[in-house]
Amino acid sequence: MSAVDDASASDSQAGPRTVLETRGVSKTFGVVRALRDVSLTLRAGEVHGLVGENGAGKSTLIKVLTGFHQPDVGALTLDGANVSFDSPRAAQSAGVCAVYQEINLIPERSVADNIYLCHEPKRFGILTDRKRMLDGAADIVQRYRLAVDPAAKLGTLGLGAQQMVAIARGVSLGARVLILDEPTSALSGAEVDVLFEVVDRLRAEGIALLFVSHRLSECYRLCDRFTVMRDGAVVRTGTPEELPRAALIAAMLGRESAGEHAWTDRTGRAETNADTTPALQVDALQWGNRVRDVSLRVAPREIVGLAGLLGSGRTETFKTIFGAQKADAGDVKLAGRTLAHATPARSISRGLAFLSEDRRAEGIFPRLSVRENIVASLLPRISRFGFISRAKEAQLVRESIARLGIKTAGPAALITTLSGGNQQKALIARCLSTRPDVLLLDDPTRGIDVGAKEEVHRVVQQLAQEGLAVVVTSSEMEELLALTDRLVMLNEGATQGGMPTAGAHPDDVLAVLAGQGPHELQGLQGPDGNGEQA
Repeated sequence: MSAVDDASASDSQAGPRTVLETRGVSKTFGVVRALRDVSLTLRAGEVHGLVGENGAGKSTLIKVLTGFHQPDVGALTLDGANVSFDSPRAAQSAGVCAVYQEINLIPERSVADNIYLCHEPKRFGILTDRKRMLDGAADIVQRYRLAVDPAAKLGTLGLGAQQMVAIARGVSLGARVLILDEPTSALSGAEVDVLFEVVDRLRAEGIALLFVSHRLSECYRLCDRFTVMRDGAVVRTGTPEELPRAALIAAMLGRESAGEHAWTDRTGRAETNADTTPALQVDALQWGNRVRDVSLRVAPREIVGLAGLLGSGRTETFKTIFGAQKADAGDVKLAGRTLAHATPARSISRGLAFLSEDRRAEGIFPRLSVRENIVASLLPRISRFGFISRAKEAQLVRESIARLGIKTAGPAALITTLSGGNQQKALIARCLSTRPDVLLLDDPTRGIDVGAKEEVHRVVQQLAQEGLAVVVTSSEMEELLALTDRLVMLNEGATQGGMPTAGAHPDDVLAVLAGQGPHELQGLQGPDGNGEQA
């Protein structure tokens, strides 16, 4: 049976009422055909998972469903009637709402303002009724167990809390169709559990939900059906029973895969000893109350994971090491030499590169091209007498696109035309273009699909084998254990020992981080107090 026949057969089976449907939708941007004859059915009281690699067409399809784009070919039906949304506002008015991976709220406004944005309660039909708005926001906050003050400014909250406010706003709109685009990417385990409880209530109320996530464990935990996309087309549709994990991954990649964590069996792990000069040495680093006492050592050829719960100070630690924020105390040494008065420019010149977890606010230059984003950190190296060598620039960009498999219409395309995962790969290419000796990767695969993870991890492992020292964080503990040689534990801004990853289980690490298993650290202290060398 063909992929289209497979999808049609599954969708034609008797089941719940169809709420929203696309029929033969296609969309082209210049020479890039983003969607090809896509048919999708969302049913009442069902969670439908949309999965696929970055660049598969998921984001474009969501934008068609929500009125950001209109299809070139094909049709949308809502409750059996043909519809055409000419704007996101029109889609929301019809009951089709989306909560996106990147937070699109107003940080200078309050939590209540953001929850009721564009649908504020009114007095006399004109004035905003702030008391009703605050009371309503308080009810929503309590209902969804958000530990936030409805009157607090959104920008004062952490990324995870902001994402939960965005989800609460989407739910408050009373949608018939709710699209959740990577809603758990910035959430802690407890917040994910709260979100799933909300989703279960919405499903019971007959809401049709489209759930987009690169975390397949979440998809199998939550979804009733899957649609798999590749290269802008639907290739499979089925239930979790019809599409077990191996089959789902194979459909996503268009090839057989070793599994979601195909990089698990690493070879050539680093072998270091106490006499090796660390590529990176951090001693008693402090910054405000977020980085209180961080010490670690990383040898050449070693991949070290910085493991900590949400709010443990992982991002702040990286930024302080890199010089993006000035340390209050402590020392950073690169290859035995102190990095004094650290700034990002000085760190880069000394062989230190940093990839931020927030590609939108701290990574991409949205008005520049793919080429300009990749070379942004090394213009002095490809310039002479103030003139950029276009030949060197073109060669570097061409090699970077090929090496990381960046899907783009061309180097001159705007970076914002790329999918989120391909934007991330372009930023990794920027880091590698500076030829660093030490690479700090802050959750580098956040929002990246299975195939892109495999590519990113192969590159990181190859760099380590070539002599690079890597420090990495991840929101997925399984990934951190699979990729790294050892972990350094971070708790409330302070390092508290470490452990080798060989043979370790995620539950062991989480128990240590939660303070429930201090015995796990016994005998694991290396000469620097941060874990023995692998």
